[in-house]
Amino acid sequence: MSTDTDPAPRTSPRADALRCNEILRHDLPASIVVFLVALPLSLGIAVATGAPVAAGLIAAVVGGIVAGLLGGSVLQVSGPAAGLTVVVAEAINHFGWAVTCFITVLAGVLQVLFGLSRIARAALAITPVVVHAMLAGIGITIALQQVHVLVGGASQSSAWRNILELPGRLNALRGDAFLIGAVVIAIMIGWRCLPARARVVPGPLVAIAAGTVLSLLLPGDIARITLSGSLFDEIGLPRIPDGDWFAVAVTVLTVALIASVESLLSAVAVDRMHTGKRTNFDRELVGQGCANITSGMLGGLPVTGVIVRSATNVQAGARSRASAVLHGFWILLFSVALVGLVRQIPTSALAGLLIVVGIQLVKLAHIRLARRTGDLLIYAVTVLGVVFLNLLDGVLLGLATAFLLLLWRVVRVTVVAEAVPGESGASRWLVTVDGSCTFLAVPKLSGELAKVPEGAAVTFQLVVDFLDHVACEAIEDWVRRHRAGGGTVEFVELGAVRMAAAVAGPPARGHSRAAVDEVIGPWRRTGNRVDPIVAGISAYHRGHAHLMRPHLAELRNRPDADTFFLTCADARIVPNVITNSGPGDLFTVRNVGNLVPVDGNEVSVEAALIFALEKLDVRAVVVCGHSSCGAMDALYREVQAGPGLGDWLAHARTSLARFRRGHPVAEAAAFAGFSEVDQLAMVNVAVQLETLHAHPAVCRGVEERGVAVSGLFFDIATARVIEVTADGIAEFDDAGHRAAAEPA
Repeated sequence: MSTDTDPAPRTSPRADALRCNEILRHDLPASIVVFLVALPLSLGIAVATGAPVAAGLIAAVVGGIVAGLLGGSVLQVSGPAAGLTVVVAEAINHFGWAVTCFITVLAGVLQVLFGLSRIARAALAITPVVVHAMLAGIGITIALQQVHVLVGGASQSSAWRNILELPGRLNALRGDAFLIGAVVIAIMIGWRCLPARARVVPGPLVAIAAGTVLSLLLPGDIARITLSGSLFDEIGLPRIPDGDWFAVAVTVLTVALIASVESLLSAVAVDRMHTGKRTNFDRELVGQGCANITSGMLGGLPVTGVIVRSATNVQAGARSRASAVLHGFWILLFSVALVGLVRQIPTSALAGLLIVVGIQLVKLAHIRLARRTGDLLIYAVTVLGVVFLNLLDGVLLGLATAFLLLLWRVVRVTVVAEAVPGESGASRWLVTVDGSCTFLAVPKLSGELAKVPEGAAVTFQLVVDFLDHVACEAIEDWVRRHRAGGGTVEFVELGAVRMAAAVAGPPARGHSRAAVDEVIGPWRRTGNRVDPIVAGISAYHRGHAHLMRPHLAELRNRPDADTFFLTCADARIVPNVITNSGPGDLFTVRNVGNLVPVDGNEVSVEAALIFALEKLDVRAVVVCGHSSCGAMDALYREVQAGPGLGDWLAHARTSLARFRRGHPVAEAAAFAGFSEVDQLAMVNVAVQLETLHAHPAVCRGVEERGVAVSGLFFDIATARVIEVTADGIAEFDDAGHRAAAEPA
């Protein structure tokens, strides 16, 4: 099987022709649509960062061609992104443009190392709410900056200054610039309301074109994009900084991390939009790194995967990476051949475009999700940090808040002490400890335990998944004092951790699987002399008697049962487990081979059956056999079992005879892949059902109360239950429906 890193396999001329046809039919049209979306956005992002306008076009070309060819996502489209606008603007302001290009090159090298180290998936561990809030903060920052450009001024160096100086800027508003930007904003907002056919042409392109035409019609000197020559004339080499290497290193790491995370999250989102090949995340980082090295060396902006362009690519019908590569060629062609058109675009038109783009980064769906999941504080801290401090500080504050909130959620414990009615009406106290009980919980634990009066009878319920020795010793100290004062304490341990383990070694988090295994797992035979019955009763008293007590209290004065359940005496069959039933559900009768004797010498099964039907009014009668049954094996091989067992198995000779003659249940079981002994066991269930249907008490129950008579077979190998009918078998699905058994 080939992978992304394998050499391209040889293909036939016919396959090559089909591939070319697919590119022409799907990827070529999609690339043109993506080009029309990417062009104005690339120009706008360059203007927003304060970089040369050509830097945005260079990044778009490199992102399309280099990242498109080398990246691990087939349909992702890369280029300059709004997510890096703030950090790049800060870098240009602090280091200058040439050094910022050098930073882009180093960030690309770091991304390549990330990819080669195969740590790409680790970046996905960053909580999405921080990424969403980071993008929202970037969007707000862009909008605050571009509002000044929209009204005819220049953006300021910080969000505070942009806010404080906005009123003065509005007093000096330039009507022509504002009108152009307002038209662009109106078109961008209204474009989504048009019919789908009209929206074939991207809204940003229409908005910029309309703003440019309007600027040519209006009188006055309108500020336009500055581009001295063609794209090749604007290529500039990066410059090594003269000093302040620590700040350079921090900026390199910031650009590399943000570009990597945004690219990977965008790739994940793109994978959800199509059913084709999934992203190779490590290769994607290598491709993004190579694109950033190339872009920085040529004087372009940092490159990252862009969800807007990628989503457009998928929706336009792209099938391969050829679409992303072709979109890069179209931008290159436009930038070289039609550079004069770029110079006519007014800066206020791009400002209007960027304001809409920035506002769209603040998604109400993300805010609602953060509120619903309890992460609104993380979102707010990250947004405010990005807007009013800087991008790196805002993200670090968001991650720190997320970590503290996670820590609080993980170590949180609920401790409640309350008086509850006792069995004989006397008051009893119930102390419940639920969660992770550590030394941090000791103050709360002590406060609640102080409510319990001296000499009271106490049920101490522990539902914990973590218990350290400090909390354990605090509980034991209180128990000793309480018992010394004449009180009683009964422990109920329902969680995955036991008090005995807390002092036996280092604390460890318990897992719910261990608690379930303790309940349904068999005794483990060891070399010690502990009586398993005594140990089991002790574990029951400490772990489950408290849960059983309220259920049994309802049944104390009235025997009750829903189903008469006849099954084999085999110790591997646990009726209440395989039927998920509890006290008062099953009236269970067990014997070797789950047999219903028909002669008058064996009356125990008949006595139980009549009692269940006439005294307990059961609503169902069930016979349950099982695989690997020793009784059926002895019957099948006609072993001479001697008196007692041999006499008992004689009651099953009818089942053996029916099996030998060919029974439809045996045929169905054979078709499903069961052995002949298991086939006989299923036929035996069907024969016992016939015997029960002929019993007078069962007949009356069926006629008068609609009692259901059914057969089951427990397959030990798969731990699943199969229904046995008079002429076949059927599976139960997880929704409780029956389906014909499939071949094994």
